[in-house]
Amino acid sequence: MARVSQEHLDARRRQILDGAARCFARNGFHATSMQDVLKEVDLSAGAVYRYFSGKDELIAAIVGEVLGQVHEGFEEAAHSVPPTSPDLLVTTVLGRVLASRESLTVDGRPAFPRLVVQVWTETLRNDELAALLRDGYGAVQDAWTRIVEAYQDAGMMRSDVSPEHVARTMMSAAMGFLAQQALFGPMPADVLRDGLRALMSVQDHSSVNLLETRSN
Repeated sequence: MARVSQEHLDARRRQILDGAARCFARNGFHATSMQDVLKEVDLSAGAVYRYFSGKDELIAAIVGEVLGQVHEGFEEAAHSVPPTSPDLLVTTVLGRVLASRESLTVDGRPAFPRLVVQVWTETLRNDELAALLRDGYGAVQDAWTRIVEAYQDAGMMRSDVSPEHVARTMMSAAMGFLAQQALFGPMPADVLRDGLRALMSVQDHSSVNLLETRSN
């Protein structure tokens, strides 16, 4: 019997993960059965269960993969000197994640943002998934905190604000953008970039007025 190549195994695993993601995005986790997944990927039960024991393992694999990609992008940025500005950094990483899942669609619309919202909802009842998400977001937050500290060290950002608070805010911007995509339809990452850039340009008028008073 011919030996199955690793390339074939990886392609089959990708086929199953993408098919499951479409099912979950379309109907949610509870309304999706393993039979739905089998039908979506057009494979036998044996072929699918060779890779995944059931829905929970599929969900964990999908979530872990996405969080790993996001973490990798921000971890790479954390080692840049000086770090890329927040408006470009967030949209570059988020845009890369969205582009990598561009082919995943449900009813002609991107499936990934809808899947993300489904995952957030599922964490309210699935403790294992909630723990996985906490660990994943914790790693992303840690990378972002180091990026903010680099901004402050380079004089690019005021130093009297907690780096952790800034990190949480930037993560909230990315998460909110995904939620909007799920609710209102696709939009380019440039929208987030431009919005962040505009917010970053806002001046503290109390500080400006104080400087003007002192100069007079």
